[in-house]
Amino acid sequence: MDKISRNDKRIKKAIDIATKAHEGQLRKTGEPYIIHPLAVMEILKDWNMDEDSIVAGVLHDTVEDTDLTLKEIEDEFGKDVAFLVNGVTKLGKARSDMKNLDEYLPETSDNLLKLLIATGQDIRVLIIKLADRLHNLRTLGALPPAKQQKIARESLEVFAPLADRLQMGRVRVEIEETSFRYLNPRRYEELKSLTADRLKRADKKLKNAQHAVEELLKKECIHYDCDGRVKSIYSLHKKLAKYDQNIDRIYDLIALRFIVDDVTTCYLVLGLIHSLFVPMDGRIKDYIAMPKQNGYQSIHTTVITKDKQVVEFQIRTKEMHDYAERGLAATFFYNEQKLTSAYTEGRVSKLPSHLLWIKELQETATKLASGEKVDTKKLRLTLFADKIFVYTPKGDIIDLPKGSMPLDFAYRLHSEIGASCTGAIVNGKMVGLNTKLHSGDIVEIITARNAKPNPGWLDKVGSKHARHKLLSQLHALFPNFVANPDSRPSAKDTPNLAKSQQKKKTKK
Repeated sequence: MDKISRNDKRIKKAIDIATKAHEGQLRKTGEPYIIHPLAVMEILKDWNMDEDSIVAGVLHDTVEDTDLTLKEIEDEFGKDVAFLVNGVTKLGKARSDMKNLDEYLPETSDNLLKLLIATGQDIRVLIIKLADRLHNLRTLGALPPAKQQKIARESLEVFAPLADRLQMGRVRVEIEETSFRYLNPRRYEELKSLTADRLKRADKKLKNAQHAVEELLKKECIHYDCDGRVKSIYSLHKKLAKYDQNIDRIYDLIALRFIVDDVTTCYLVLGLIHSLFVPMDGRIKDYIAMPKQNGYQSIHTTVITKDKQVVEFQIRTKEMHDYAERGLAATFFYNEQKLTSAYTEGRVSKLPSHLLWIKELQETATKLASGEKVDTKKLRLTLFADKIFVYTPKGDIIDLPKGSMPLDFAYRLHSEIGASCTGAIVNGKMVGLNTKLHSGDIVEIITARNAKPNPGWLDKVGSKHARHKLLSQLHALFPNFVANPDSRPSAKDTPNLAKSQQKKKTKK
């Protein structure tokens, strides 16, 4: 896809104005201050953000740190740029903003939630702020240790979750890595050394596996890009805590990623990989057919190579890869016209479904701007989609909506596992299918070949995904089945369900 068309003269004018405005100012590194807004501009360009965002990125510190006014920016670059610069300026005074929001949001102490609401009228403000924070982290070494710790902690606690909420995976990882390196340098270096040692020992085997797959893809005339992905130090730190610090239980430490032209080719490549190597049982995850809740799509499979090396392969299209790496910024790239018109005309409902939380955010921001108090409990559910994180017996992390039960877990793994479920073991104990799961639970599903779902299960699923799959299966088993949430048939009614519903239909 071609890059977003931009008016380079307009961006150059912004650079000239910012350079003049910041003249004589220096950063803590001793460099001219203009180095920072230019770096923010380059980051936004790298994310393929729209022109207004890039211009605002160049000018984002001018109103707070120079004599340039918002009126002058608006006259020169328009209302949208002025609005974005003003939004970033407000974020620069985040502490006072948080205190002001306390008056309206007494029931929450969540700084991230307040941050989102404070800039909810245009989410691009947050993306510019992320670019600003990213460059500040990259130059954090110029600050005294106490300041380094403070900024690193805030970045890890607020800005990394913010990047994750915007599905900007690459940004989240860099923020986490840099922050963790300053907050816990000894642990960081320890894990970095451990990872390097593992990579060194596995290097030849990994290259052999990559070469074997590439040779087969070339033989099949499949166009691809390949790169490797090493699990980030901070992610490894968190995951090791779940596995008693045993790195041998971390199967996704290293992954080979194949990026292809279309979805059909993704599945073809999966089949070719499995023709070369033995797939590990239960380690095939089809996030293309069943995307993650944040919209992430890819196929993951973990295999054992001929060299006895455990390797994870990830297969996705270019668009899926861009979304996994850049999240909302990638959405601006692929849907720029849709997104910008939705913002400028207030038609936020036209945003992609996985971004509809922005609509709630903007509505709340509008209410607060008019002095209205809001209940953030409902908003919190929308923004953060309260989740729990449970584990398979092999250590895979599965995210589920809060309130989920074993059947939700089973259907999340695969619809066939859900359909053939006969029981569940949670933390080593047999439990009923109506047992609520909690973060950290280790869940095992017991299945039987001849088992079938029954309508009584409708009371034992809490997620939309599981309910949708279950209803599809029930309709296939019982063509006349009609789900009534107020009067659901129990399991004992299953054998005669179709007949009884057919009789009612005949009488009518």
